[in-house]
Amino acid sequence: MDGSRSGRRDAPALVAAEREGSLDLRVDVGVLVAHAPETDPDRLRSFAARAAEDVVEELASATDVSWRFYLEDPARLTDNDRRRPSEFLDRATHRMVEGPYDLVVVVTDVPLVSSRDRFVPGLASPLSRVAVVSTRNLRSAPRGEPRRSLEQDAVRWNAATLLVHLVGHVLGARHRGADGGVMEPFQFDPERRGVPPIDADVERYLHRIAEEIPATDARPRGRLARLAFHARSAVRNPGRILRALVHSRAPLLPLSLPKLSTAALTPTLVIVFSAESWDVGFHMGNVTAALFAAVSVLVAALYLLFVQNLSFPRKRHRVVTEHTALVNVTVLLILLLAMVGLFVLVGAIILVIELVVFPPNLMSNWPSLEDPAVGLVDLVRTGAFISTIGVLSGALAGGLENRIIVSHLTLFPDRP
Repeated sequence: MDGSRSGRRDAPALVAAEREGSLDLRVDVGVLVAHAPETDPDRLRSFAARAAEDVVEELASATDVSWRFYLEDPARLTDNDRRRPSEFLDRATHRMVEGPYDLVVVVTDVPLVSSRDRFVPGLASPLSRVAVVSTRNLRSAPRGEPRRSLEQDAVRWNAATLLVHLVGHVLGARHRGADGGVMEPFQFDPERRGVPPIDADVERYLHRIAEEIPATDARPRGRLARLAFHARSAVRNPGRILRALVHSRAPLLPLSLPKLSTAALTPTLVIVFSAESWDVGFHMGNVTAALFAAVSVLVAALYLLFVQNLSFPRKRHRVVTEHTALVNVTVLLILLLAMVGLFVLVGAIILVIELVVFPPNLMSNWPSLEDPAVGLVDLVRTGAFISTIGVLSGALAGGLENRIIVSHLTLFPDRP
């Protein structure tokens, strides 16, 4: 970050590593250790500090900017359970704002799993500029052999390679072919004794975006000012948000949240057999039905965002960074698309019931119908009305925990 931001640091954390670059810019990286209850935090902090020392020169030479790694106080986890990287977002964004930092690296010793429940050594989120490294995978050994220790050279240099690889992803670099460079898909190499070189094309790319690395931040006063800063951040970075939305597969999110889907579908299975709901659906205009559905989907998304406290960081701060603003905008859009997906899912089930289960002439004989002819448009409109009620009930009565929702936001890719 630039000099003005470094002057705001009230209580500097321990500088784990630093390297000066040729450009008058500096990237501040916060290193957060999140350890299991029985783990010695000092040992894990030493490992994280050594990894920072191993990578700082490589990053500085590739970008021509100065890099400084700050070692934060360790955070004790509640248990040894496996975690998705998105579960560390709350701690990471909190430290990013308090630092303030341009990037945050989380080092943990609990198992790390991707959105597809695959064990991975680490993952990075370019949108939030957060990388998570798990030593559990790095220390694993072939069957019949003891687990590797953090002090072994293989663990040390694979961790350094993985860290450079993830930071490259954070800065927008993509996987390269199997050319031996640091941006090729990461695989643990027991014979590794150094950090592979950064590919020339990747180095030129990192050098080109060097001036964009320091994070933009602001001190908005009031809710409207914060909202305006979030909107400006989204307008400046539409591509990053769009890539995150495409990767998230947000409309399919309800399929991995059974409580939400159940809470939405259960009341609709009762309402669909209610004569009153059919009267309302048949006599409702198409425009009214569409507006009711759109407003309900938006209200359901906002309800989950604010009531479940899904904005980052959870604690209020005077400083808001562009990265946290982009994460918040993306989370809202993911929830909005998830509610659209839930609406389509419930609506499709209701439409199948209308077309297959109900007798074809049942509704046409109802005395409340002015026109006894019941067409497909009438069925779709009535199904949309009923599914809209399901979306609202799903958001209001889903009983979802924050951790469950956050772990499925898929702001991180599936592989390192």
